Amino acid sequence: MNNKTDYYEQISEIRSIMLKSSRFLSLSGLSGILIGVYAIAGAIVAASLLYMPNGEFRKFYVNDILPSLCYIGISVLILSVITGLLLNHRNAVKNNTSIFSPASLKMMTNILFPIAIGGIFSLIMIYREYWGIIAPTMLIFYGLALINGAKYTISEIKKLGYIDVILGLICAIFPGYGLIFWTIGFGLLHIVYGAIMYNKYERKK
Repeated sequence: MNNKTDYYEQISEIRSIMLKSSRFLSLSGLSGILIGVYAIAGAIVAASLLYMPNGEFRKFYVNDILPSLCYIGISVLILSVITGLLLNHRNAVKNNTSIFSPASLKMMTNILFPIAIGGIFSLIMIYREYWGIIAPTMLIFYGLALINGAKYTISEIKKLGYIDVILGLICAIFPGYGLIFWTIGFGLLHIVYGAIMYNKYERKK
């Protein structure tokens, strides 16, 4: 009986080692929540620059305050990257893995390539002043990036990616509401995803 129990334990341990070597399982749910908060805060600041307090009338158009909007976007991006690296590194240390393991590097490579293409395409749209296409482009390419990198991490990432792609397609139908869809996709969905991940994987530990 003991031999059979030991056998099952060894099989379980081998499977665990193989899973850790092929997938990065230390993503931080708390980082997802904070990134969502940063995105919502950035969207609120952007909306305060673009619209009157009642939200019904514009104070400026995008091209009038483009530098300010770019500063807001870059600030949100920098805060999100720093937060993600720090909290994911903390989780990796707890799980006796590295944030720069082969699995995590594969995940980041598969995620960063679609994001880079989407970023370049967005810059082209900004240059051409196709403002209504920028928000759906960001959501669609970000969703595709998550789907592409999901095979090297937890499956919930793929679900978030599908939702972002669908949200981006809907946003393309209603271009005048890009900021709202952007806030939902990068803000609210990240908070919901982060809370689910934290309760499922981190809170128990």
